[in-house]
Amino acid sequence: MTIPTRFSGFRIHNDAAGYRSGVEALGVDDLCAGDLVIRVAHSSVNYKDALAGTGEGKILRRFPLVGGIDVAGHVVASENPAFREGDAVLVTGCGLSETRDGGYSEYARIESRWAVHVPNGLSLRESMILGTAGFTAALALYRMLDNRQSPELGPLAVTGATGGVGSIAVDIFTRAGFEVHAISGKPEHAEYLKQLGAREVLGRDALAAGRPMESTRFGGGLDNVGGPMLASLLAQTSPYGNVASAGLAASAALDTTVMPFIIRGVSLLGVASAGTARDIRDEIWTRLASDWKPANLELICTQETGLDGLAEVFANMLRGGSHGRTLVTF
Repeated sequence: MTIPTRFSGFRIHNDAAGYRSGVEALGVDDLCAGDLVIRVAHSSVNYKDALAGTGEGKILRRFPLVGGIDVAGHVVASENPAFREGDAVLVTGCGLSETRDGGYSEYARIESRWAVHVPNGLSLRESMILGTAGFTAALALYRMLDNRQSPELGPLAVTGATGGVGSIAVDIFTRAGFEVHAISGKPEHAEYLKQLGAREVLGRDALAAGRPMESTRFGGGLDNVGGPMLASLLAQTSPYGNVASAGLAASAALDTTVMPFIIRGVSLLGVASAGTARDIRDEIWTRLASDWKPANLELICTQETGLDGLAEVFANMLRGGSHGRTLVTF
């Protein structure tokens, strides 16, 4: 396939003229080096993308860069025999929109060592409704199961449940056989969370306690918020339960004690999706295409946009006005 001389991309600058971003014309030679060029079908919007696109967070390590930490599309040029023209591939994390150009472009040039063949059972569209958010939720489940989490320990709490990671976690944890209690400060979305599989939808006050140890209420959970809510979740987790930490929507701080760890044997597991080892990355995507594939992907996809709508999507997300996942379509 012939690659156009010019195509559209959403690029982020920070120079003498200030921090700014928007759609502009690009060529392949404007993109970071790589041995794989793909024609992009979809990307997605994560909280990190909103921070990068607006400058509200220090995400990019160099400028200018094309935004978008997720990308999926078809190979149009490859220097690696493992990838052929027409192959459907995806990349999440791996430095996209941080140290190199990301997925908000009609064409993307990447290093093939990061590319994953889209597994049977997933379309390109579905892979980007999942994106980094779905991969993170699945990686949290993978880590908890690897540390012997079981439904018998009690329900799993999911904080920040209406967000992208939280929404997908509610769905796939339920699919994996766990009772899920969704924690959210958005009561207007309670029915949405129940449709995803949440047995109970609780307000933030469920994790408002400040004592180092509380009566056990949860078998473990996934925290996307940080700060006092994470500390309270640890204090309410059953003996030998696991709490996976995947976000800091409220705070990067954690003021807690060692008591849940040394009295109940609770484990705090870190979830760092961007640097996941390749063998685990491949396994997670295989699971997301099969037994962990969310049953409600189209419900989770609450918004779809093109490049021209990104600025508005970012602003709404940072105001706390979004829920579920936003798909970017070319």
